[in-house]
Amino acid sequence: QMHQSLRALETAGKPFVAAINGTAMGGGLELCLTCHHRIVLNSVKIKLGFPEAKVGLLPAGGGNSKVPYLMGIQNSLMYLLQGKEVRPAQALKDGLIDDLAESQEELIQKAKDWILANPNPVQPWDNKKHRVPGGDVWSANGVQTLVGAAGNLGKMAHGNYPAQNYIMKVIHDGLPITIDRALEIEARYFIKLLASKEAKNMIRTGFMELQKAKKGIARPKTEPKYEIKKLGILGAGMMGAGIAYVSAKAGMDVVLKDVSQEGADKGKAYSKAILDKAISKNRSTPEKAEALLSKIEATTDPASMKDCDLVIEAVFEDPKLKAIVTAETEAVLGADKVYASNTSTIPITELAKASSRPDNFIGIHFFSPVEKMPLVEIIVGEKTEAKAIAAAVDYTVAIGKIPIVVNDSRGFYTSRCFGTFVSEGSFMVEEGVPAAMVENVAKAEGMAVGPLAVIDEVTLTLGLHVYESDPTPNKPEFQERSYKMQKDLVDNHGRKGKKWGAGFYDYPKGLPKKLWPGLAEKYNSNVDYLDKETVGKRILHRQAIEAFKCLEEGVLNSVVDGDLGSVLGWGFPIFTGGALSYIDFVGMQQFVAECDDFTSRFGARFTVPDGLRALSEAGKSIHDYKK
Repeated sequence: QMHQSLRALETAGKPFVAAINGTAMGGGLELCLTCHHRIVLNSVKIKLGFPEAKVGLLPAGGGNSKVPYLMGIQNSLMYLLQGKEVRPAQALKDGLIDDLAESQEELIQKAKDWILANPNPVQPWDNKKHRVPGGDVWSANGVQTLVGAAGNLGKMAHGNYPAQNYIMKVIHDGLPITIDRALEIEARYFIKLLASKEAKNMIRTGFMELQKAKKGIARPKTEPKYEIKKLGILGAGMMGAGIAYVSAKAGMDVVLKDVSQEGADKGKAYSKAILDKAISKNRSTPEKAEALLSKIEATTDPASMKDCDLVIEAVFEDPKLKAIVTAETEAVLGADKVYASNTSTIPITELAKASSRPDNFIGIHFFSPVEKMPLVEIIVGEKTEAKAIAAAVDYTVAIGKIPIVVNDSRGFYTSRCFGTFVSEGSFMVEEGVPAAMVENVAKAEGMAVGPLAVIDEVTLTLGLHVYESDPTPNKPEFQERSYKMQKDLVDNHGRKGKKWGAGFYDYPKGLPKKLWPGLAEKYNSNVDYLDKETVGKRILHRQAIEAFKCLEEGVLNSVVDGDLGSVLGWGFPIFTGGALSYIDFVGMQQFVAECDDFTSRFGARFTVPDGLRALSEAGKSIHDYKK
């Protein structure tokens, strides 16, 4: 019915112009495609595009079928497969729109002029003489483009995202035939997607819950807004420097403190490097860059924190060092102000013992690189009160990040579950599974990178430091096993990580990294489960088990937080919905049965928690869980 209504509009025999003075995305832009001419106000605030693929769908208001007539197959695929969003000037260059206007008045006048000059317009898809830019489906260029795109899609998506496959099918099947038949094909594939598990998961986690989190749904409702005009940062390393950049970009004045002026200046230079790159790509101007840099004060003086509304400590992961800087800073910080730590593993309750204001002490855990990673994990200690939670959420929203609020434990939620991803990968190598198989299967299952590559990036030495500095007695067997394996690689083989050019991978200068041949020599490959399915399920099931433990123990406040944290924090595949919804994606009963099997074969770390088994026996969903 929608297609019929839009077709009636464009074939009514009257000229229609879309005068676009704001962002037009998805269905809104498809309505504009129905018009015979599209003029857009030339503003950097306006975006145009088809984001449907990002939530597991395709543009079903005619966009998938019509865009190739305007832009050609190659440009269309770039827009549709990636959910690409562009500014008006780029849309004009690509052929998506027809004209730009520099003011509202010019926009309306140009629209009127076009209508008067074109009383009998015909859409390209209704014009038999129209030629698809770059060639149609059966042209040499069209065939090459579609075959190449299919290959790249397989390499990147591994068949996990049906929307991208269907987007290509709509173009392949629909472009050679009449537009009305093509729209029938488009509608048919859209209905298939709408009923798919992947789309439901991506819509829930990647859109509905994400939008709520962006608006700060996690903040205590009774607390007034916490204004942050001036931010203090302790430690100008990569994390502190990144926090300084995103905060200054959000309009805050930033005091970036380090133990040396050289270190503080280097931290500020991190922002300059980002801005220089943006200028080189015409995404910023020297004037805007200078204005942002002027907001960052690089210093060594503890007294500079005096007027800050919020202070974030981002020094090395050493409780003693953190205690020293906490006492030093709180001595000058206003008594009613909030103090936060960017620790990724150390319990906030433990760090708060060094604070004179444990009620206003909280964890604000960023992910690296700060300027690119969207998630912030806010950690509530035993004595943290609502004001500090509100301040942390308000700050996170103000800098354009997405907050989840979790309760205290070692590793909190994200670091704890992320650790199971990398440890399970290394265990399989230790058991004799070829390292290349572990890495490739992890990516085929939807993880952004393989676990061994991640360990190298983080460095094996950091993993050893975290384990050795953890005073917890009787650590879980899997943590001890992971520690022993990495310590052996570091101490006996010099494999410390990417920074040293040698970890699970070798990093030859000027050449791509390659897996260290010594892994195959060191670990016996005589294993009885060299099948992709087992390797993939061990990688994902292990993360899901740990995520549920966090939910059952009260570290997580909701399934939604667990899903968002896993997708945005360490790249758990979004088509599953997240680390907890993944259990439903597999099937509750099947997941429990497979974990029982893995427990008997691979160890107690796959033991199904009581709460999860109860859900399975009751035939319920993970979203039915109540503590």
